Amino acid sequence: MAFDEGGVYYAFQGDEDQQDLRPRAQTIADFKDFITKFYPANQQQTFIYRDKLMKNHASLEVDLVHVREFNQELGDGLENKPAEYLPLFERAAKEVLQEDHQLTAEGEEQAFEDVQLLLFSSQPFGPQGMRSITSGRVSQLVQISGIVTSCSKQKHKASYLTVQCKECRATQVVPCKPGLGGALLPRRCETVDPVTNTPCPPNSWVVLGERSRYVDQQTLKLQERPEDIPTGELPRTLLMVADRHLVGRVTPGSRLVVTGIYCTHRSAAMDKGPANATLQLPYLRVVDLQEDSQAHADDSFSNAERQAFLDLSHDPDIIPKIAASIAPKIRGQDDIKMAIACLLFGGSRKIMPDGTARRGDINVLLLGDPSVGKSQFLKFVSKVAPICVYTSGKGSSAAGLTAAVVQDASSREFFLEGGAMVLADGGVVCIDEFDKMRPEDRVAIHEAMEQQTISIAKAGITTVLKSRTSVLAAANPPSGRYDDLSSASDNIDLQTTILSRFDLIFIVRDVPDEARDQDIARHVLSVHSGASRPQGVARGGGAAAAGGNANGDVASDSEPPIDEVTLKRFIRYCRSHCFPRMEEQSAGRLVAKYVELRDKARQAKASSEGEDSPIPMTVRQLEALVRISESFARMSLAAEADDGHVAAAFDLFTKSTINAMNAGLINSSERLEVSATQDVEARLCERLHIGGHVSYRRLLEDMAGLGYSNQQVGLAVKVMLSRGQLRRKAEGKMLERCQ
Repeated sequence: MAFDEGGVYYAFQGDEDQQDLRPRAQTIADFKDFITKFYPANQQQTFIYRDKLMKNHASLEVDLVHVREFNQELGDGLENKPAEYLPLFERAAKEVLQEDHQLTAEGEEQAFEDVQLLLFSSQPFGPQGMRSITSGRVSQLVQISGIVTSCSKQKHKASYLTVQCKECRATQVVPCKPGLGGALLPRRCETVDPVTNTPCPPNSWVVLGERSRYVDQQTLKLQERPEDIPTGELPRTLLMVADRHLVGRVTPGSRLVVTGIYCTHRSAAMDKGPANATLQLPYLRVVDLQEDSQAHADDSFSNAERQAFLDLSHDPDIIPKIAASIAPKIRGQDDIKMAIACLLFGGSRKIMPDGTARRGDINVLLLGDPSVGKSQFLKFVSKVAPICVYTSGKGSSAAGLTAAVVQDASSREFFLEGGAMVLADGGVVCIDEFDKMRPEDRVAIHEAMEQQTISIAKAGITTVLKSRTSVLAAANPPSGRYDDLSSASDNIDLQTTILSRFDLIFIVRDVPDEARDQDIARHVLSVHSGASRPQGVARGGGAAAAGGNANGDVASDSEPPIDEVTLKRFIRYCRSHCFPRMEEQSAGRLVAKYVELRDKARQAKASSEGEDSPIPMTVRQLEALVRISESFARMSLAAEADDGHVAAAFDLFTKSTINAMNAGLINSSERLEVSATQDVEARLCERLHIGGHVSYRRLLEDMAGLGYSNQQVGLAVKVMLSRGQLRRKAEGKMLERCQ
């Protein structure tokens, strides 16, 4: 059966034996008392549900915790037998409306439509997570969290079918089961012909569609949150059915807390033989939908935790401590750790008076040599960020990163499926091997990185999805390593349009340095020697002596100032409770610094004989400075970004993006030297075929005859050796061309 197809001929809704139910009249009366008489303990004589019902006659949102406080038996009935108790609750709400509005202004009785009950729970109950729901919860109320990956088109499901006998024209109203349940038509018409005294033939009913009653219905796919998926396993999905006022409330990428009835259904496509007659597919009949950011928002942080975070924010060294807690297994790279801290906390999102938005999320690009820890930074962020999706550029397409329009094989209908940047809404997307992506795939994320939306216009579907996410990308230069003889444009093989969307760009190089190399080597050995051993393996065993795992998640001699669990909770608290803005005086200083940067960029362009830097200095970089300043303020839970935050932001921006802009700018004399070296490479390739040999001394003599110095020839040979084009033989006296 197609995921959004309603061709179901039977649906099991649980045990339909109602002998152990409370009397219907008593249950309805108790629900009416709850609506009209319940008030929270902190709101004396405020009948919240009666007031809600008077304002909105179509639906009533009820907290299951309040029902339990009022009547424990009703609460247990709603959880264990929601299919029987919810209709009674809705009937009680309609009767309350009719009693309070008995007559209209003209003295006539007022008619009301059915009231839809939206039942949720402010406190978690039952199984926590999609993987923990078992068959024992069938036909019971459950509450699970997840991400909506696709939504079907709105359909109309019959709630009551009007059927007519083809022989005697008698009509009958047949109720339909909710959700994916069908209708059971009577086999025979009970009417008897008075003349012939014969009954109507069997199966003589036809459906009168224009006289039937319908409700709106929509099917959704709910997928596990990325942070809930065990390592190495595929995410699980669950089919959901929403009806009436719940239709059209969510879009792909929405993170929800869903309350619903766990049901099973059986489609005609499953009827392959008698052996499969008992198989059932689970689905969730939605009772209420809530945004994950709103659900349990007040209860997620205890008072002790809030006070601990406030005390932590008042520490004058809080910003260096947060940076030191980023990827503690990586030695050095303090500037990158500070940039990742800014990315995790982010700036403030602004909504303009005209309705447009300015992003507060910070994008960071790490570009450089292999084996400098770029991928490890991405792995750490994927563990610490409250919401994160990790992907690789080589295995990601434009549709996989943004959104795709998929056609169902059975129904031939089109529906949307969100990609990585949609699923990570409100969090971070980590893209490794960013340079390996196809250019047309990178272009697809331009809108998502700046406007933070994804526009879809395919197969008759035109919509806009939210993508409020930060991007942390890692890439290598085109040649694999950073080439000193190439300009910045050659080393940064990315379009200016994508580079301008990154707030911070780091050129990470592996430069040999004896003192630094010794420090890093000691740190790596200490990490491996302090690695945790597999359980049951004694010291000295082969498996334990092998060291840590691939992620470097090992014990170390020095613990970070803030552990991962506390850091993750602190990031979540700051992002949900602190929204700093720029001070007026600090904003003026930031403008002056931006004008100074623009002037320096103009002078650098003039000194480089008109060659443009691949990283432009535009207004986007000014907005980047604003976001970085606000992120520093958010780390200390400050309401405004002051001069200290602006100075720290400008210093970090200078060490990253400005240094990357100036990395390939050279003067005229250096340009001539590089040009001569490249000429030597070209002549050497012309002289030597692949596999050919030449004496190094003979090469110097021949090139000297052409006007090249020994220094230029030596530099060209060194570059070709590093690229693997040449190889030394005979103790370095001979050169062999390899490629």
